[in-house]
Amino acid sequence: MMQLGQALNSKGFSVTVAQGVFHHQVSFSEDFPEFHFVTIPKNLPESDFKNLGPVGFFLKLNRECQVGFKECFGQLLLQHINEISCVIYDEVMYFVGAAAKEFNVPNIIFSTTSAITFVCRYVFHKLYENNEPKGQEDELVLDFYPLRYKDFPVSRWASLESITELYRKMVDKRTASSVIINTASCLESSSLSRLQQERLEIPVYPVDPLHMMASAPTSLLKEDNSCITWLSKKKVNSVIYISLGSLALMEIIEVIEIASGLAACRKPFLWVVRPGSIRGSEWIECLPKKLLKMVSGRGYIVKWALQKEVLAHQAVGGFWSHCGRNSTLESLGEGVPMICRPFSSDQKVNARYLDCVWRAGIQVEGELGREVVERAVRKLLVGEEAEEMRKRAIILKEKLRASVTNEGSSHNSLEEFVNFLRTLPYMQARPMHVLEVHMLRVQFQIWAFWTFYTMKKCPNILFS
Repeated sequence: MMQLGQALNSKGFSVTVAQGVFHHQVSFSEDFPEFHFVTIPKNLPESDFKNLGPVGFFLKLNRECQVGFKECFGQLLLQHINEISCVIYDEVMYFVGAAAKEFNVPNIIFSTTSAITFVCRYVFHKLYENNEPKGQEDELVLDFYPLRYKDFPVSRWASLESITELYRKMVDKRTASSVIINTASCLESSSLSRLQQERLEIPVYPVDPLHMMASAPTSLLKEDNSCITWLSKKKVNSVIYISLGSLALMEIIEVIEIASGLAACRKPFLWVVRPGSIRGSEWIECLPKKLLKMVSGRGYIVKWALQKEVLAHQAVGGFWSHCGRNSTLESLGEGVPMICRPFSSDQKVNARYLDCVWRAGIQVEGELGREVVERAVRKLLVGEEAEEMRKRAIILKEKLRASVTNEGSSHNSLEEFVNFLRTLPYMQARPMHVLEVHMLRVQFQIWAFWTFYTMKKCPNILFS
């Protein structure tokens, strides 16, 4: 969201960021001195998130936080009368659209997932009637090849009933003027066409990869840059990078199996083990000393890494990932093939596309044993199949980079969106030289928001 703000700011628009009240806040003002920041006066307690889980929490947040947002937004309107052009909000925070409608301010949805995930949400309630899938888990879903029923964006932290309720409200375009999608035409041209023609009657703007368009920081956790020095001592394409994101929790036995498989494959590896990500353990003290010694001799373990820099390093030949949207796009943006081990929600959609559509990844399913780990790493780094995957990943990298250059598809889409903003009623009502865009963002996506709460370090964020 902050990257989108920077991209629009570079086009001459101003950005106001409103963030919620939390006990532990991360200050963005130093990283984004060109933005204006305000605070939403009311929020839900952190205990609600723990007790309800992400989906339940978001449903409650949408029910109860509209009043606090309207108070904040109303004050902004009083201070900047006739200057606020539009509201851009995350699809999960659909109450923002209703509030903007009351103030008669145009609103725009920002979907930070893929186009195919957006489409999946439209049909979710039809495929999961009475909280049961119509087909078997491994069965292909008609008209959604290569997705199977088990690949649909279902959360492991909520009931199908609550997920269906959330998705139904998320895909309701309500009074939105347009939708911004975190994808690129070169990755999802058919899904984008399908979304525009079959599901939405408003403009759709694919503007990814935003991390190539803006220089905004991509992590709120402290990054260990010593891993770059370690990588510089390794051969080209020889290292497997492992990071399962800022959300996933693993059992101790699973971590031991991963460590054993990494030790057995005899390939150098950079492994991110986030503090608190192993149940019942602060960090890696749960690993047997003998195994830890074997692992440390071949690999390098950090608490968090500079992911964009790591993926861009010539020593990295593959990425073992949970397939979150950001990780997927950052990896493809550097031409790095992936081992896909999704946990929940749209990660499963991304993993399936990496394996079966873009063919730049290997999806690992079922029980994770050391032999599975060893085979997957070898398959990704060594041999003819590994070389073919790397070639396909590099082709996607070139396409993504071309998309953000002048006359590229994402560049043009952003220009079209900027021109669209200038047609909105508020923007027509005053001279062009005082146009301003104020973007609203209540919270990051469910998986990111969960992480912020877990780490107890992040504010929820709202652009206005």
